[in-house]
Amino acid sequence: MPDRSVLVINSGSSSLKYQLLDADSGQSLATGLVDRIGEDYSNVSHEVGDTKITRQASVPDHEAAIALMLGLFDEAGPSSLADAGIVGVGHRVVHGGTQIVGPTLVDDDAENLVAELAPLAPLHNPANLTGIREGRKLLPDVPHVIVADTAFFANLPAAAATYALNKEVAAAHQVRRYGFHGTSHQYVSKAAAEFLGHDVTDLHQIVLHLGNGASASAVAGGVPIDTSMGLTPLEGLVMGTRTGDIDPAVVVHLYRNAGLSIDEIDNVLNRQSGVKGLAGVPDMRELAALVADGDEDAILALAVYTLRLKKYVGAYHAELGRLDVISFTAGIGENDAVVRAQALAGLEGWGIEVDPERNAIRSKEPRVISPDGAKVTVLVVPTNEELEITHQVLQAI
Repeated sequence: MPDRSVLVINSGSSSLKYQLLDADSGQSLATGLVDRIGEDYSNVSHEVGDTKITRQASVPDHEAAIALMLGLFDEAGPSSLADAGIVGVGHRVVHGGTQIVGPTLVDDDAENLVAELAPLAPLHNPANLTGIREGRKLLPDVPHVIVADTAFFANLPAAAATYALNKEVAAAHQVRRYGFHGTSHQYVSKAAAEFLGHDVTDLHQIVLHLGNGASASAVAGGVPIDTSMGLTPLEGLVMGTRTGDIDPAVVVHLYRNAGLSIDEIDNVLNRQSGVKGLAGVPDMRELAALVADGDEDAILALAVYTLRLKKYVGAYHAELGRLDVISFTAGIGENDAVVRAQALAGLEGWGIEVDPERNAIRSKEPRVISPDGAKVTVLVVPTNEELEITHQVLQAI
């Protein structure tokens, strides 16, 4: 075991993900998942090196999930957590509002702040808070640190953070553009610069985080100047089950003319739309199979998805003024060559090109997929949010 390690906890509404990392090398020592918390049974996995334990268990709540996590370390290693040299525990929190703008040591006031921000992320912050509270109970002798998804974007320029909404209404209800996936955007923008041998302050970048949830950011000299998600993670790119950008009057139309309740509209926009709403499947691998079979709905869904990406690339190119790097990351960004190629097709006049042979290579390492001599370097950069959280925990403590 290393002399120092950091435990990263991501407590979701019905799941607990965790990872133990070497504080000095950043190497992952163990990773695990407990899902379906509170249901009839939970799927449990714990992975150490080449060894993976999987089982089903009864896990009624997050307290039981964290106790189970501790037991898995005792059972399978790499060591009991008591002997793992833990110097800090990092907790992912989805919404930090305007108050949590960097890694924040957890105390009662910080817990209360996460609770107060719950109306801005009602599905996420309460679960994040439960993970923090249970983690502090079971690991009381080490510092706990909050790392918020919104923190990287906390200081967006006012013009990028502000909606053209009545300012009194906006102020009264904390309505502004917050942005999400910030930990990933921060990590990838730094990793891209390191891979290219540049200081991050020298580069103007676009980062495309494409998973089931998807977001784009414009980063100038390591500082974000815009991002696609807003008050909530619904705004911006087309996603697995979310609409992304949509005329807000659609909500009024569905309420007045379709007779849908607010909760029903929320469900349609967040869980029944996006790629799933257009093609019937939320997973891009399933969509690719349908496209290959000539399914017209799937072909349209892919076109809508990639057109939205292209719009944001163009918009952020204009905002940045100069563009040096575009990085694709997360599950789709790292693995879907068709999406990457189609999103940037036709931008050759701006110096943005994708080399077909390089783009087809699959790898878990950062790589260039643009041709030699291209004005804009296009990269695939695997994200590592747990490592970024580890760095921020060490910074905080």
